[in-house]
Amino acid sequence: MQRLLDIVLSAFALLVFSPFLVPIAIILRLTGEGEVFYVQQRVGRNGDLFGLYKFATMLKNSPSIGTGTVTVKGDPRVLPIGRFLRKTKLNELPQLLNVLKGEMSIIGPRPQTQRCFDAFPQASQAEIIKVRPGLSGIGSIIFRDEEELMHASAEPERFYDEVIMPYKGDLEEWYVARQSLRTYLLCILATVWVVVFPKSRFVRRTFPDLPKPPVALADLI
Repeated sequence: MQRLLDIVLSAFALLVFSPFLVPIAIILRLTGEGEVFYVQQRVGRNGDLFGLYKFATMLKNSPSIGTGTVTVKGDPRVLPIGRFLRKTKLNELPQLLNVLKGEMSIIGPRPQTQRCFDAFPQASQAEIIKVRPGLSGIGSIIFRDEEELMHASAEPERFYDEVIMPYKGDLEEWYVARQSLRTYLLCILATVWVVVFPKSRFVRRTFPDLPKPPVALADLI
């Protein structure tokens, strides 16, 4: 049932958002480095790598500059139009094609680069690869302001590896253990809700049994 919903919802979303896709593609083509799409290798189901589609929001060689595949607030590698696309999440729309191809689901653990996936605890890695990665998911909903959190840390990469990723791993394990049609639909609702009402406590009220955040994150998420 979830795969059927993935196909129907992703096809419908592509149709609905098509008026935005063409203008964005034209703007990207005429600005920055002239690239429209960026394909990045991510870890998917069963640990297999796949090419994740995004609108190009960063310099071409950004993975070889600065913090690599970890992006922080105000990252100089992000192109001017890219900041808007990342803030509104419009840069993620091409991943609807990944959903149609069966490489991703609408809801699931967010697919990570190998470097970021390796930052998960081993137990979390083993659970995460049991399911298709998602366009959205409980980890990305809770950490919707991840770049802001890292910016507030004196050592952003260390904070990412030692605080953010272990807790995000707990959240993704929670999803894998409780995946169901109900959880799938509620996560879609929660995704839309936090975009419209980013300060809302809707997610915590909807999923009261979510793992508790560590002390370092307790007042931040």
